[in-house]
Amino acid sequence: MSDEANKTTAEDEKLKTPSNFIKDIINEDMRTNKHDGRINTRFPPEPNGYLHIGHAKSICLNFGLAKEYNGVTNLRFDDTNPCKEETEYVESIKEDVSWLGFDWQDREFFASDYFGQIYEWAIKLIKMEKAYVCDLTADEIRQHRGTLKEPGMESPYRYRPVEENLDLFARMKKGEFPDGSRTLRAKIDMASPNLNMRDPVLYRILHAEHHRTGNEWCIYPMYDFAHGQSDSIERITHSICTLEFEDHRPLYDWFCDTLEIFHPQQIEFARLNITYTVLSKRRLLQLVQEEHVESWDDPRMPTISGLRRRGYTAEAIRNFAERVGVSKAESMVDLALLEFCVRENLNKTAHRVMAVLNPLKVTIVNYPDGQEEMMEFVNNPENPDDGTRLVPFAKEIYIERTDFMEDPPKKFYRLSIGREVRLRWAYVIKCVDVVKDPNTGEVIELLCEYDPLTKGGNTPDGRRIQGTIHWLSVKHAQELEVRLYDNLFMKENPNEVEEGKTYLDNINPDSLSIIRAKVEPSLRSAKPGEKYQFERLGYFCVDSKHSKPNEPVFNRTVTLRDTWAKIAAK
Repeated sequence: MSDEANKTTAEDEKLKTPSNFIKDIINEDMRTNKHDGRINTRFPPEPNGYLHIGHAKSICLNFGLAKEYNGVTNLRFDDTNPCKEETEYVESIKEDVSWLGFDWQDREFFASDYFGQIYEWAIKLIKMEKAYVCDLTADEIRQHRGTLKEPGMESPYRYRPVEENLDLFARMKKGEFPDGSRTLRAKIDMASPNLNMRDPVLYRILHAEHHRTGNEWCIYPMYDFAHGQSDSIERITHSICTLEFEDHRPLYDWFCDTLEIFHPQQIEFARLNITYTVLSKRRLLQLVQEEHVESWDDPRMPTISGLRRRGYTAEAIRNFAERVGVSKAESMVDLALLEFCVRENLNKTAHRVMAVLNPLKVTIVNYPDGQEEMMEFVNNPENPDDGTRLVPFAKEIYIERTDFMEDPPKKFYRLSIGREVRLRWAYVIKCVDVVKDPNTGEVIELLCEYDPLTKGGNTPDGRRIQGTIHWLSVKHAQELEVRLYDNLFMKENPNEVEEGKTYLDNINPDSLSIIRAKVEPSLRSAKPGEKYQFERLGYFCVDSKHSKPNEPVFNRTVTLRDTWAKIAAK
């Protein structure tokens, strides 16, 4: 067998081993040379809000498939509703897609680019007696639509003559009629078991300024009419969308077939659902408008901009999307998996530093007064190339209040009276006494002794020290703002509510705590977007909105506790 034949066979075998049902379809299309072996996907957001983690899954899928099959992906904005769409959203979407690591090159399009062509296709349907101008109101159209068990009623305007429909549609375009007074509807089948096929609306009247076309148009195509036709114009080969559009596919096909235009294949997959999270754009908008959160990019929001500001990395989100995969079955993904992907990535890249969130003062009574030492710390044990840094040590230090107990339980391996611990990269100390507030009895200071032979945390005599804690020099520590974020919702499924309540009743009142914490001196100059592991506390990112020069604000990205690793190990 020739080398070329061997190569072809190997390629064929590769195409026969898909990892999901969408690849099955594409592999078969490649095998039969459908579309001449061409693969062109698209990501088609409506610019009426900010993208969220569910959109990230779709972005990774569309761009990822195109890359894998040497194809291309279009970024197309389905901007058919001027009442809800803004340039701000367009720019935020472009920023998010680019940040995730994907490049649409020169393939940036808008449905509004095709308004003229879509209008001409509407006229063609009228001439084919496949569309008509209807004077029913929106409520009346709903009443005529019927139910899943009962057929719909035909509109009294369904059999208007072609010339009358052409005249009325032209006058709609000229702006002669008020909003809501007339629509253009497809003439399909009012008895269809699929409600989407019961004479759907193609155009509605909206006297509203469009973010790109201004006041050029006062009639706008409905999403179902514009979407498939935009795919056709761009010669999309595989139109990948979520399962809620599965019942719309017969309509998508009807438009392409009736108009006799290029016919992409619509493929549906299950949308992303995550515990403790809402991914409805309408609800996310409500959270912003009613000020339950600070903004679209609030670090508690599941928006890509919110996750970015919180400190999530693009690589972590891409890895999450790959792990979740694609299927036809709706499911709920555990938030712990997303957090695992973030920890996994940051563990390799984030510098380790020390911070004390709830400080308790420690005086090392046998340490020389006025003496200071510089302790060498490894920046990231996962990456030796990250080097080391020097951290000052002195007689008075801070430790976490939770690292001391007067009456500790059996397996408490931190400080208590008479017990030793290792100070990270410094010395072994023993607590010998405490100082209490005379009014409250609260411990306000620990008196400890250090072993000067244990510098660097070593024990030359071989004695075993079970606990290691972090610390900061009182003299050198900097006080900065730290924002501790938790889940925005208390319930695993925030959309499940009791009668008379809404998802808003599931908002976690403790989703944000703002504190003043003690941190290493070097963090005073930390820049927005920089990421760190606060040893033993979690991963933190410098906030891009509230930070000021030499006054950084730190957002907690994720704790160090990894519940997903425990789940996966079972």
